[in-house]
Amino acid sequence: MALGDSFTEGMDDPYADGVFRGWADLVAGRLGQVTPGFGYANLAIRGRLFDGIVGEQLEPALAMKPDLISFAAGANDVLRRKCDPPTLMARFDATVARLRGTGADVLLFRFADVMSRLPGNNLVAPRIRYLNQAVGEVADRNGARLVDLWNDHEYANPALWSIDRLHLSAAGHRRTAAHVLAALGVPTDPTWWDVPSRPAVKSWPAARADDLAWAGRYLAPWIKRRLTGRSSGDTVTAKRPELGPIDPAA
Repeated sequence: MALGDSFTEGMDDPYADGVFRGWADLVAGRLGQVTPGFGYANLAIRGRLFDGIVGEQLEPALAMKPDLISFAAGANDVLRRKCDPPTLMARFDATVARLRGTGADVLLFRFADVMSRLPGNNLVAPRIRYLNQAVGEVADRNGARLVDLWNDHEYANPALWSIDRLHLSAAGHRRTAAHVLAALGVPTDPTWWDVPSRPAVKSWPAARADDLAWAGRYLAPWIKRRLTGRSSGDTVTAKRPELGPIDPAA
């Protein structure tokens, strides 16, 4: 059972039909190969804040009585100026305690460093560091499994990120899936650890032109959504709302 936002939905790693695959589908495919009767559901929806994830996804997830739950939340919250990280993580702790109270194994994540290449790093980076530190403490306190992407410095390679600079690329999702399987003690495809070559360094004028193009295509719409109270996931529904088998070959 996968709960969360765009990270868990699988942006930006699309199948041929445009539906996003991502690390959770990859992990489910592998677990489906080694676990008889394995079922997989993914309720994650892009753009969701912590309250949206808990309010919309928690009860349906618990009703399905899963044995393994991935819970990745809070990354969108820390991008907001009014976010109070200690309050957020206290609620995060209470949610994880409830998930663990069902007897399920729970996967938590320290997120990779994405802000070093984005505007607002000085404001947001301390919140992300706080969140990542607190997630480790929550995992220890509740007996959850921790997937630590923060300390994997290969994520500094732009090739592991999509063109929008915020979501993982296909290679980034494969590496994340390898981390998850390692946390579960399940062998992975060794090629999932592979990291593409770093893109060639561009000249200063070319890099600034890329920054301007990126700002127009991705940053401006993000700001507009913040100002109008909208979300990229307003018209999106969960891609796998019910537990069911997954074709590993897919």
